[in-house]
Amino acid sequence: MAVEGGMRCVKFLLYVLLLAFCACAVGLIVVGVGAQVVLSQTITHPASPVSLLPVVIIAVGVFLFLVALVGCCGACKENYCLMITFAIFLSLIMLVEVAAAIAGYVFRDKVKREFNKDFQEQMLNYLKDNHTAELLDRMQNQSHCCGATNYTDWENITGMGKDRVPDSCCINFAVGCGIKFNVKNINREGCVEKIGDWLRKNVLVIAAAALGIAFVEVLGIVFACCLVKSIRSGYEVM
Repeated sequence: MAVEGGMRCVKFLLYVLLLAFCACAVGLIVVGVGAQVVLSQTITHPASPVSLLPVVIIAVGVFLFLVALVGCCGACKENYCLMITFAIFLSLIMLVEVAAAIAGYVFRDKVKREFNKDFQEQMLNYLKDNHTAELLDRMQNQSHCCGATNYTDWENITGMGKDRVPDSCCINFAVGCGIKFNVKNINREGCVEKIGDWLRKNVLVIAAAALGIAFVEVLGIVFACCLVKSIRSGYEVM
């Protein structure tokens, strides 16, 4: 009876973890979509390893949600094969997440270089393409930055000159404020460093969330293995 009661408790905790998995899956999908939106606005080479990371995150989120459904069905029916499948797939997801984390760390400098390269390429089209202009203006306005490295990058853009920057560079935005500007009235820091600083400040939050997800997944694997052992031994788990 003690084993049966213990397994009943494990089964209940597994249900709780399955709900947590669903929440984590939704969170991963949201993060992946958000990252994809940001990268699509800043990186123009869709086939680069950096741009594929959000796709991997979204895929892992969808897969984790499906695996959670498999685990739920296996726990409800106390099905040995489904629980084994759940434990194996959850282990695979952990390996993919570890690989994605390592790839993110390895490519962190490449992200910055590629962002800097693409930002400068888009600056060249600022006066030629309205869509590009809107994208850069929105980025500079929201991040309170100007240019890739700093505001002087706009001097090299044909049609701008030394006495003009986009109005989105102004601290207090107004139409025409970037013409014959006063340096004191514009954001002088470059967007590459500004966005890089924002990422560094939030990396601890991302790391803590990743550790939390990994901890929940480890518990899920442990509880699933306990339930599999109980089913295999022939105990009834109510």
